[in-house]
Amino acid sequence: MRSFSVLLALLLIGGMPLPGLAQEADTTGGIPSGTATQPDTPIEQWSGKTILVTGAHPDDDGYAYGTLSRLQQNGNEIHVLIMTTGNVGTKDPDMTRTRLSQIRREEELEALSALGIPKDHYINLGYTDGMLEFADEEEVVKRLVRHIRTIQPDVLVSFDPGWGYQVWHKTDHRAAAYLSVDAARAAEWRLLFPGQINHQGLGAHRIEEYLFYDSPTEAQNVTVDISGEHAEKKVQAVAAHKSQFSSAWRDYRPELPPEERSEYLQRIRERVYADSVNGKPVERFRYYEGLPDGAGKRHGGY
Repeated sequence: MRSFSVLLALLLIGGMPLPGLAQEADTTGGIPSGTATQPDTPIEQWSGKTILVTGAHPDDDGYAYGTLSRLQQNGNEIHVLIMTTGNVGTKDPDMTRTRLSQIRREEELEALSALGIPKDHYINLGYTDGMLEFADEEEVVKRLVRHIRTIQPDVLVSFDPGWGYQVWHKTDHRAAAYLSVDAARAAEWRLLFPGQINHQGLGAHRIEEYLFYDSPTEAQNVTVDISGEHAEKKVQAVAAHKSQFSSAWRDYRPELPPEERSEYLQRIRERVYADSVNGKPVERFRYYEGLPDGAGKRHGGY
């Protein structure tokens, strides 16, 4: 009997379930302890925050253009970091990589201008479109960490890496999701990439809040009202990417014919207003607050 009592105590200490013994119900809803899934202040009311948006291509930040418009208007400091130049995304047989990279840079700057984000808050790491996951991961993370330690963001906005599972994204998007959260984790540890601290005057930095875009429906836990001028600014910002969303995809021209321009804007406007709550257009995200290590975890791990 004494042996059984000892064994029972050890099993209980170890947290192992026992047949016939009631277990405490898991009421966490699948959320790691010590984290939050709703911001203390609604995102529409955020002000005074520094926000870093990451993506793989110029236009990836379009998932959040309405939110970025509102945050910029509210006095937040927004920086956009894109990892590739987007120099492959075309079906125009006469386009070159060099020319397309220049076009897409100009389009991204035009989009950010429509949102009121300064051009010097745009960073591009210069990797080749479609090849990000084949780049030197340590070097990419190191570069991302340097920007995080320089900008010191309160919030990271990025592709969703997953919520207890790996989210399917196409190549580049998939890499950008993981590289972003890996860099967020590395940035807080002073013994990782110490040269940035010892010789470049930077400091370790922890990002506390995360807004993940392009999340699976079941993982989305916040919506942001982008009605009014923010939706219209999103229309203008998305429309700046003519090389991706218009006939210029197959036959690039710097200006669209007038008849296409009208149809083009209407098509984008319909897409922006398609997702709405109570008649107001919204953008949806997975919000997370806590240690970078837990950004993709559910309760109990994977």
